[in-house]
Amino acid sequence: MLAEGLNQQPGFAEKSLWFSARTAKALGTFQKHGSKFRIWSWLKTCDVIVLAVKPKRPRSTCRSGECSWKRKNTDFYCGQCRNVRTRSQVAKGTSIIRAMPNTPALVGEGMTALCGGKSTTPEQLRIAEEIFSSLGQVVTIDESHMNAVTGLSGCGPAYLYVVLESLTDAGIKVGLPRHVATQLAAQTVLGAAKMLQVTQKHPAALKDEVTTPAGCTIDGLLELEEGKLRVTLIKAVVQATKRARALAKNAKTEGAK
Repeated sequence: MLAEGLNQQPGFAEKSLWFSARTAKALGTFQKHGSKFRIWSWLKTCDVIVLAVKPKRPRSTCRSGECSWKRKNTDFYCGQCRNVRTRSQVAKGTSIIRAMPNTPALVGEGMTALCGGKSTTPEQLRIAEEIFSSLGQVVTIDESHMNAVTGLSGCGPAYLYVVLESLTDAGIKVGLPRHVATQLAAQTVLGAAKMLQVTQKHPAALKDEVTTPAGCTIDGLLELEEGKLRVTLIKAVVQATKRARALAKNAKTEGAK
């Protein structure tokens, strides 16, 4: 996802971008898109490394490229570098910046949270922001908030797809063609999000602007409240955050072995 997103950005297409992967199938995907790729040995020539793997993968991935990680003065950006053993795979003094992007990065509308490590300099953080801002918006946070970010923006697209699917099905239920219902639902959510960003108003204030006395919207909102949509979404984020915290704890325990 990150590789495809970066490869589609004009500013990075002109720079020296190289890709590698753990499997031949993944490398084939890069070739299909015309990307340049190499095996692990090329890492030692890089100034910046973006390690984009699943939460359980960093340790084995770092072990695979251990000889290359041991290069000083490399800015090393890792999506889920949770445990001590994984971090010890890189040269002492190398900056590790954790990043939590989400899937809309593929279309340039991602949301990425960054947190720097003990060795991270302001300039290195700026470089990380430049990389990920090409895929959408970026915020810098304390590492203690990373699990909450995972539960909200990391998992958030999936929650919204359920909402979009439901709105589309509702449109079909009231007689709209599927393609029309899909377009109406998608643009409504996109427009509402844009309104929130541009106006900087509280969501409740924007909701009130749509809701007229004795109108259609208030009846719909009443159904949402009775269906507990609000509390269900809150619980989804809370539960996903708890799961992220548990995975981090397991990774830390495993890394200490």
